[in-house]
Amino acid sequence: DQDCYARSDRTLPAAVFPREQTLRFGVPKATQREFFGDAESAALFEQVLARLANMGDVIEIDFQPFREAAALLYEGPWVAERYAGLSGFIEHRPEQLHPVIKQIFSGAHGKTAVETFKAMHRMQALKQQVLQLMQGFTCMVVPTAPKIYRIEEVLADPVRLNSNLGYYTNFMNLLDLSAVAVPAGFYANSLPFGVTLFAEALADKRLLALASALENAQHQGGSGWPGLAAATGGQNRYRRLAVCGAHMQGLPLNRQLQDLGAQFVAAGKTSAHYRLFLLSTTLPERPGLMRDEYHGQTIELELWDLPAVNWSDFIANIKTPLCIGSVELDNGRWEYGFLCEQYSLTSALEITGFGGWRNFLNSKI
Repeated sequence: DQDCYARSDRTLPAAVFPREQTLRFGVPKATQREFFGDAESAALFEQVLARLANMGDVIEIDFQPFREAAALLYEGPWVAERYAGLSGFIEHRPEQLHPVIKQIFSGAHGKTAVETFKAMHRMQALKQQVLQLMQGFTCMVVPTAPKIYRIEEVLADPVRLNSNLGYYTNFMNLLDLSAVAVPAGFYANSLPFGVTLFAEALADKRLLALASALENAQHQGGSGWPGLAAATGGQNRYRRLAVCGAHMQGLPLNRQLQDLGAQFVAAGKTSAHYRLFLLSTTLPERPGLMRDEYHGQTIELELWDLPAVNWSDFIANIKTPLCIGSVELDNGRWEYGFLCEQYSLTSALEITGFGGWRNFLNSKI
């Protein structure tokens, strides 16, 4: 709340992985990958690419625009922005600055407004270039760090080696990208190797869904990443949901399903053990479904497949007296579906005889 640059997490779109689309992972061209002489890092990244190839398409992209943006971090006027944020401390307690930090901040002096605006315009052009480049990709995948240095190596050459460590990540904030780092293996000396997944701004939920699947699979062991396949391929990607009221196609709340990537499967009916009531306390109008073994009948409904990663977002919108439970279909299968708490039905109008919510609505026309 105190960060004037922060975005509200309410603006984050849900993670949607359409089942008919193949996952597409962008990676730097082989000639643009840099591991600064560390063959083991290069081999570990190749292993990651082989695993990703089992999940979708791995496509090489031109990494140069990202590198150009990273160069502007240290060579452009953004070091002056860092200086501005700490100017009070720097100017009043310079003796407390680490010599390397002081060296970096010295580059802030002499930067002109003209240079700053030129750099900002170039950065904006690079943003547009990388957004076009990333279109159609599920995410980009790069090593989190190209190699691991020893402490004494960094102390001996701090600026250059720290710049090397950020080869694949220094551009993230400047280009307004979202990113998450994920464990992806170990070196022979047991130190960790990781990859970073990144995409356009506000893709956090999509990246977190992928990252969670990758990390879970790593903990479970095995040569592949079945967690990613579970999150983005096959039946585990979706949860079947039966809706019998305002969430049906063309009705007021159907948009809640569509906005979360849900896909219509089929029309159907409950088994002959349900009753339907008009709820008078909710807007827009909607019905309440109650199971009754002795006085029920079949009720029309629709089946939708909702991405599993968005399940919690959907049920967060469900308010009492409605709830999600198990609904028996006329084919004997049981699916998640809308039910109603019985306390709200004592004075509700029963509309079971219409056989479904649409029939009831049509009767009022």
